[in-house]
This record gives sequence, C-alpha cells and structure tokens, in this order.
Amino acid sequence: MTTSPPTATPTLSALDPQARHVLDLGRRTNTPPFEAGTPKQARCAYEDGIADLQGEREPVGSVTEPTIAGPGGPLTLRIYRGQGAPDAGAPALLYLHGGGWVIGNLESHDEICRWFANIGACVVVSPDYRLAPEHKFPAAVEDCRAVLSFMHSHAADLGIESKRIAVAGDSAGGNLAAVLSLLARSDRIPLTAQLLLYPNTDATPTADSYRRFAEGFGLTATTMAWFRDHYIRDAADIDDWRVSPLKAANLAGAAPAFFAVAGHDILADEGEAYARRLQDAGVAVVLERWPGQIHGFVSMGRHGEASRQAVEAAVNAWREFDPAFSRSQAD
Repeated sequence: MTTSPPTATPTLSALDPQARHVLDLGRRTNTPPFEAGTPKQARCAYEDGIADLQGEREPVGSVTEPTIAGPGGPLTLRIYRGQGAPDAGAPALLYLHGGGWVIGNLESHDEICRWFANIGACVVVSPDYRLAPEHKFPAAVEDCRAVLSFMHSHAADLGIESKRIAVAGDSAGGNLAAVLSLLARSDRIPLTAQLLLYPNTDATPTADSYRRFAEGFGLTATTMAWFRDHYIRDAADIDDWRVSPLKAANLAGAAPAFFAVAGHDILADEGEAYARRLQDAGVAVVLERWPGQIHGFVSMGRHGEASRQAVEAAVNAWREFDPAFSRSQAD
C-alpha cells in the first residue's frame, strides 16, 4: 500500500488536463444536476453524455448476452471474452457498473469491461442489476450476489476457472464489489481479488473529502446524497455494512484489494479509510492515487490516457495477488 500523503487543499490548477477538460465540457453544456430532476431524467442525461466521455470501444474476442434467473426476475449479463483468453479455465472478473445505484447500465461501462477483458486476457461478466429507486437496497446486492454464485457454479460452462474469479467495480459498483468480497466468505466462494475504482464505502458523508470537494469537481456532495437516499429504504440502512462496508465489524478474510483513488473526489477519504481497515485486518492491499483526477475518471477515456492506465494498474495488482494468473498467461 502506498504511503504518500493525500492531496492537500484542492485547486482547479492542480487538476490533470483530462479532468479540467471534462469539467469544462460540463460547464459549457450547462446540464442540470441529477438531483434537479427525476431518476428517469437522470438516466437519460447520463446516457446522452457518456458518449462524449468514452473512447473507441476496442474489439474483444467475443461478446454474448445471456439471461439467467435472478432473485427479482430475469437478469441480463454481458460476457466479454478478451483477446488471448483461453477457451477453458480462464481467469474471470465480475464487473459491476457505477452510477449511484440509480443510473448506469451495460452500455455505460462497455468500454471499461472491454479494457479489462483484453488487458487481463480474461472473461468479464457484467450484469444489468436492478436499480433504485424502483428497486431499493438490497436488490442490487442480491442480484450481484446471484451472478457471482452463477459464475462459480457454472464455471465450466462459461469457460472460466471457479477458483480464479475476481470482483470489480467503480463508485457504487465498487461499493457492491466490496460488499460481495465480504459476502463471499460465508458463501464459500474464493475470490482472487477485489478491484475497487473510487468506491463508495460509507453512506455517512462525514469524511473531510466531502468538505474539500463538495462543489466544482464533478460529483457533488448534494448529488451523492440524492443517490444514497434513492438507494436506501430508510436511515437505518446507512449503518448496514452491506450499504457501508467501512462499518463492517470484521474484514478479515476478504479478497486482496486494489484501490484507485482520485485526488479530487468526495469519496477519496472513505476509499483510503477502507483500504487502511482492510490492511489492518491482514488483507493484502495495493492503493494507487491519481492526485489530479476527479470522480469517474476511468469512464473518460476519450479525453486522456489515465482512464486505461487505471485499468492496467488494477490488472497488474490482480496478477500480483494471483500468481496462477501470470503463470497461465506465460504458458
């Protein structure tokens, strides 16, 4: 785990050119914040804007979209077999998209999944899990848990190795991935890694980064509260560790963890706090900081190299955590 100090008092001049450009785009379009409208309007605005952020979608070996039975009905999966991934016994990654549990879908994170599949020469499974507020907590957790169980029990059918599955996600997807890593202990599903991109780990917005980056750096404190309040059923859910994994009593036995932390992000401090708690519990941790970046930067591949570099860093950490990963790719 790196030991360099967190970013000091934020200034726009300290931002990476990629982050400054994206913020400038947002100011020029003058799009209302998500909390100014309905969840449906937020989804439409997000889907309209994501095309201006994502880069070219690189080809992978194959893409399929099967449907499986989920806790709340049929669940659509998008399965990517990366270039160079073996037809059988491949390492596998369950990728959970971000979007505050309210927005986002299979299309919005297609670029990231393709990167993971190709860089890792692995199979990536991305589920179209249920969103709030139509389906409040714990619906998303239940869906993602069911997909992980499906991957483990149907590994041979998927051409993956059941003992070489990792979980990953960004923002709210990182929250879900962290929760799955804890649930996997009692579910007896061995995970090789949890790859967390600027994850939400605490639904109580008391970390100092909420003050430092409350406005002007993309995701605002007000928008984050809007997402959370659509997700939870009532205030009691905030202290449920399946909403706030930072509040879990025991983190021992969780999968080795990679963190990508953006330096100018309201979620920066809680990401670092969760990394420290995991390390204190004896979990292997790799934490990498992007000091000049903002929340969501991995989804901004059209405007800079940092997006793909963060995925490369995550896969490199995954290889370190799972020696069999590197051996299989060398064969």
